[in-house]
Amino acid sequence: MQVKDLTVEELKLLIQKTVTETIESLLIDVEEDRQLKPEIKQQLLDSLQRTRNGESGIPAEEVAKKLGLNW
Repeated sequence: MQVKDLTVEELKLLIQKTVTETIESLLIDVEEDRQLKPEIKQQLLDSLQRTRNGESGIPAEEVAKKLGLNW
């Protein structure tokens, strides 16, 4: 399946899953010699928890509008 075959909702879910996996890998990867500031780490953990609880973030359309992008 290609991205062009996805519905908007499927694409949003794919992006959400990818972002979540990326953030988790950054927080868990102890082999990397990088450290996050504690407040940034906490913000990311809080964001992941809100997502797991079913809370929505800022809609992509709103972010695009703020950045002057056509969505």
